[in-house]
Amino acid sequence: MKKLVIILGFISAVLAVVLAVTPLFKIAFIPGVVALILGVVAIYLSKEKQDSKKSIQLIFLLTIIALALTTYKSVFDTVEVGNTEELIKKENESQEDAIEELEGLEIDESDFE
Repeated sequence: MKKLVIILGFISAVLAVVLAVTPLFKIAFIPGVVALILGVVAIYLSKEKQDSKKSIQLIFLLTIIALALTTYKSVFDTVEVGNTEELIKKENESQEDAIEELEGLEIDESDFE
């Protein structure tokens, strides 16, 4: 049981770290919390047998790194909206160009038959 909890803790912690450094950092909290819970369960299970706690400490280290990165990115990541007037102007120009191209096409009735 302890080995299963440690393996699941490692998987969750690594997944949290990977998600923390990608643009999907906002969902890194989920595997981070799961890794913390599994780490606490692993500590509880290892207290009964007095086994080595190095792997459990590694789970906590990875989880803390992932949660710190995710929190940092959540606080300091700003979404910048560009000049929307320019975007609207370009969109209107491309729409006008498309209309001009369609008007310039010669379509015969024989093309549809």
